[in-house]
Formats: sequence, structure tokens, C-alpha cells
Amino acid sequence: MGLYERYIGPRLINALCSQGNITEERRHVVPQAHGVVLEVGIGTGLNVHLYDPARVECVIGVDPGENFLRLGARCIAASRVPVTVLRAPAEAIPLDDNSVDTVVLTYTLCSVADPAQALREMRRVLKPEGRLLFLEHGRADDANVARWQDRLNGVWRIIGCGCNLNRDTTALLREAGFDIQAVERFYLDGSPRPVGFHCRGVATAA
Repeated sequence: MGLYERYIGPRLINALCSQGNITEERRHVVPQAHGVVLEVGIGTGLNVHLYDPARVECVIGVDPGENFLRLGARCIAASRVPVTVLRAPAEAIPLDDNSVDTVVLTYTLCSVADPAQALREMRRVLKPEGRLLFLEHGRADDANVARWQDRLNGVWRIIGCGCNLNRDTTALLREAGFDIQAVERFYLDGSPRPVGFHCRGVATAA
């Protein structure tokens, strides 16, 4: 791992992902969580202050990124809800089947090595009546924008420490056995279109 991936990239991504417009999008999603929550890709802890202590029993944060977790240690320690961090990949979540009430997935599916396997793991640990709350950027509905995403993706992956511009979140969720209960697809205000296409919503196990 080079200097960029170790020090510069995590700080750059943390700064971008903590901008006001992105934080506002998180506010639409994270406070819906309840019970035992699994946050996949907890990273620097940008969601932890948004959990409702009256609704959330505890948060289990899973992330393989040592440098991101180190950067977020103070933020996570200040959480109003109990947080346990497990350093593990999304493709192999070290939890029992049917053990969590809510999965929170924000700005993570773009970066996991195997999104299909990661989503199968989330479905495995989610209780039958549980919900997956998602907020992701990804492949645009507009074909012209999608072509630019494909062109730029190789460079963006380097800048974004493995982040992809062109993954179709809702398609991946359905292929992994989730039903989409609600979804909004939109461009984030103030962001270039290849980066700014978003979807947020709620999914349940099919």
C-alpha cells in the first residue's frame, strides 16, 4: 500500500463525504435505523452522530480499511449509541444468520471488491422482517452520463481508493435477492453528473 492509499486518499475521501450536501442525504436515511444495526463500511464514522438513541440498541460497524478506521476512531468513540467495530470485509461479515434488524449501506457498495457477495452476506445476517437502508452513488439512468462514467472509472478508482462510478445499486440489490420497497434516483446538487447520480431507499429480503 502506497503513501496515497495510506494517508492522502482516506483524508480526501473523508473530506468529500462529509460535505454538507452529502451529510444532508445521510439525514434522510440513517435516522430510520432501529434495533441492532449493521453498518457496512463504517469507515471514518460519518453516520454515527445521525443514529437515534431512542430507536437504536447498538451499531456493529464492519470495515476492512485500517486507515479509514484509524481516521474515524475519535468520531466513533463519541457516538451517542454503542458502537462495536469489526475489521472485516463486507464479503465475509462475522455475524450469525438473521442477527440484525437494520443494515445501513451508505457510499460503500461502490468500493467493495465483490458487491454481489457483499450483498448476499447482508441478506444472510438480516432478520426476515429487517430492512436494508441504502444511499449510494452509481450508474446513471442517462445513457450519455453512463458512458462518461465508464470512460472515467479507471482513473476514478485510483483517486477514490477503489471507488467505482458505474455500479447499478438497485440492479445489484435485486440480483442478490432483495425487494426494493422504496427508491429515489436523482443527481446530487452541486456535483458533476458522472459523480453525482444517486439512489436512496429501502430494501427487504425477498
